Amino acid sequence: MITSAQGNIKRIVAARMSPGEDVLLGLEKICKDYGIKDGVILSGIGSLDGAQFFNPVPLKDKKAGYGYSEPIILRGAIELVNMSGMICHDDKGETLLHVHYGLTDQYGNGHGGHLIEGNKVLMTVDVVIGEVDGIEMGRGYDEDLEVFIFAPKQK
Repeated sequence: MITSAQGNIKRIVAARMSPGEDVLLGLEKICKDYGIKDGVILSGIGSLDGAQFFNPVPLKDKKAGYGYSEPIILRGAIELVNMSGMICHDDKGETLLHVHYGLTDQYGNGHGGHLIEGNKVLMTVDVVIGEVDGIEMGRGYDEDLEVFIFAPKQK
């Protein structure tokens, strides 16, 4: 089954996060400051002071057999080579971000996964967000998968 909706980019917001800023909380603040409830993270690059993220792993106690790992933690200077995601909301209108990122460590080893709180900016994180028009970027809990899933609807 495919669920889809069509719309347009309404506006673009570009922002820079300074050293020490939590990336996920910073993205939430940008969305709040600009009133963005439906959007996409078009680009994100920069550097992090360590990193922590989730990735899917087999979990026997989950109906689908999979869930998310304990946080994977990297230490030291980390290059944020890309970040993308969706700015969604739940049925109550609360913002729910779903963001993934690609990283490299100081040795050039690649890492990546689901962005969580605790990722602090090292020198800078630059992000470009597109607000969408005509699409309700919903996100709701799926009982069968036991995770939140994307549920776009036409406005």
